[in-house]
Amino acid sequence: MPGFPSDVDLCMIQVKNMTEVTTFILTGFTGDFDVQVFLFLLFLAIYLFTLIGNLGLIILVIRDSQLHNPMYYFLSVLSFLDACYSSVVTPKMLINFLSENKTISFLECAAQMFFDVTFGTTECFLLAAMAYDRYVAIYNPLLYSVSMSPRVYVPLIIASYLCGILNASVHTGATFSLTYCASNEIRYFFCDIPPVLAISCSDTHTNQLLVSYFTSIIEMVTIMIVLVSYGFILLAILRMHSAEGRRKIFSTCGSHLIGVSSYYGTVFCIYVRTSSSYSLDQDMIVSVFYTIAIPMLNPIIYSLRNKDVKEATKRAFGKNWFLNKVYSSH
Repeated sequence: MPGFPSDVDLCMIQVKNMTEVTTFILTGFTGDFDVQVFLFLLFLAIYLFTLIGNLGLIILVIRDSQLHNPMYYFLSVLSFLDACYSSVVTPKMLINFLSENKTISFLECAAQMFFDVTFGTTECFLLAAMAYDRYVAIYNPLLYSVSMSPRVYVPLIIASYLCGILNASVHTGATFSLTYCASNEIRYFFCDIPPVLAISCSDTHTNQLLVSYFTSIIEMVTIMIVLVSYGFILLAILRMHSAEGRRKIFSTCGSHLIGVSSYYGTVFCIYVRTSSSYSLDQDMIVSVFYTIAIPMLNPIIYSLRNKDVKEATKRAFGKNWFLNKVYSSH
């Protein structure tokens, strides 16, 4: 009848109303306020330590001329990534611990996912570039300054970021082009891809395959670069006759291998698996490790086993001068 909407029009109006989701709710870990206060203090301490450790390492590399080489440039970029990576997730999580209003807008959620995937993917490629850097330095040290000149390591860093941005653009666009109508409660502490897909009204099978395939390809390519690089490094070690040279290489490369294995392992657990094995509660624990714990641990892993960084730290804080005064007084 003229003047009255048809059944099709009513259906379209209902669908439009259902898809107009403007906010999400991040339910987080628990509803117990006492536990939330404890978690707030714990993660605040971790976040502050993460910022101090990573930014301190960046400043150390910039200020100390003896650390002005590609290896430490890569390490400072990794520290910058870790500081940003943690900052994408932690501040919002800390606010939610002490707030009754745990909402996050549609655009904020999309931005959080985009930057989380960007920094996470960039770190994968950067770890692979760092493995290649160690291979060049150890396998042919005489040509290291030529083989790893700014014309080489700067494009490697830029390419890592571009891969991160491309991967994030694909997944964020695909995720937020879906329909969200049944529930806006994300049972997670940040807008990660799997928990956001879990509340969509649309068929997410294609999205899940997209996440699994992209993550598998990225991990396979970057892990292959790491394995090949360390394969050549192992050959170089076996040819060495100096025990001191072997010890130094193991010390430097051991730190990188610890960082690589811990990061890749947790990312694999989250994104590369079948939907039947999906568990939000288990994933939250793993996600805390790779988004919050690893950015805190990386400065420790790469500094404690690195003699150059320890010596640079002593110089920065004037420890050598203090010790000389102490020794001269005795």
